[in-house]
Amino acid sequence: MKRRSLIALLAAAPLPGMAQESVPVNAPSLLAAPAALALLREGGLNLYMRHAITDRSQADSGRRGERAGQRNLSAAGEVQASALGAAFRTLGLPLGEVLTSEVFRAQDTAKLAFGEARIHPALIADDYTARDPRVDAAEVSALLAQPPAGGNRVLVGHIVPLGLILGRSLTQTDFPEGSLALFRPEAGRWRFLGVVTAQEIIEAAS
Repeated sequence: MKRRSLIALLAAAPLPGMAQESVPVNAPSLLAAPAALALLREGGLNLYMRHAITDRSQADSGRRGERAGQRNLSAAGEVQASALGAAFRTLGLPLGEVLTSEVFRAQDTAKLAFGEARIHPALIADDYTARDPRVDAAEVSALLAQPPAGGNRVLVGHIVPLGLILGRSLTQTDFPEGSLALFRPEAGRWRFLGVVTAQEIIEAAS
């Protein structure tokens, strides 16, 4: 999405049903591994994961269902996703359901890291949705407010929708590829806890 369009969406009034946390969200804080792992081991969180590292020589066409017209994982991204999943298993981090965007880079990330994953329509990238991206973001925000049935729920998606949920534009430094944003459901709302990079988790397991 062009930056001007994203800024306009962020400036617009939130759609009904958009869950909000009880304190304002500023710049996402990067969590060190010990703090993140303590939260993950407790379970009961929703983890909004950005797809793994992509091949920046490829461009998105906006055409759904066509891998050749999408920006896909690079070889480094495939390694990153596989290593992250292995780290979750080594560290014994509890996992529940895994949901993913239909865009191939997200699907591939979910499958390489966690095996089985179910496509959730609202996790789609803003460049591919047929709806107002705020509608998708509102649905995902509502899901982030719902406690997982067991372990930690993983939602594999994209950077722009998370920015819409948090109400601010995110930089690549704020939310690098492969990172996870941690949310705790609380009484029908969510609380944003911070971001942990894939590398922090991978290194903790080595």
